[in-house]
Amino acid sequence: MKDQSEVTPVFFEEGFQEKYSKDRAFVYESLVKEKGSWERFKERLARLYERVFGFKTSEQAHRALDVTIYVLAILLTILVIYLIVRAIMNDEGSWAFGRSSDKKVIQYDQIEQNIHTTDFQRLIHESEKNGEQRLTIRYYYLWLLKLFSENEIIEWDIEKTNSDYQNEIQDTAMKTDFSYLSYLYDYIWYGEFDIDQPTFDKAKTAFDKIIKKLKR
Repeated sequence: MKDQSEVTPVFFEEGFQEKYSKDRAFVYESLVKEKGSWERFKERLARLYERVFGFKTSEQAHRALDVTIYVLAILLTILVIYLIVRAIMNDEGSWAFGRSSDKKVIQYDQIEQNIHTTDFQRLIHESEKNGEQRLTIRYYYLWLLKLFSENEIIEWDIEKTNSDYQNEIQDTAMKTDFSYLSYLYDYIWYGEFDIDQPTFDKAKTAFDKIIKKLKR
């Protein structure tokens, strides 16, 4: 038996394709996200890994590359921490000894603790031979304090300042000499510059003159 019911035709609206093409809910094609420069760089490295190390699949090459990047990141972090710690240690050294650039001075941090047993003549000879003029003047000054102490002109104490020592000196001429040598020491040792040869020679001569008097 045939169906005798009336059929009503249905027509699509004009331009219906445009309506559905703009609605994301009806877009079934997978959208490929554009790769950034870092991703492209990793892709090239992974292909290089695959050729050099003979990985069978690109997935293996990518995993090896990720491990390499992870290890390098850890090593870089350790290096940065090391540099920060070293910079802090150097700064602490500069607080105790003057300029932060005087890294070699840290090697001599025990000299002031043992001023009476230190051979300053030997240290002066070695530092001057190595062209370390500022360090040479520092040794001269410590040697001067050692001789002042041995001659009972001052009482040596590592915590005392130059002014403390100067106030202890009773002889007027010696006090004047010490004041001048302290000025030379502060100017050369704590000055943020390299001294020229004439300045060094002048300071050395001034120290030698007083030290010879004290060693008689």
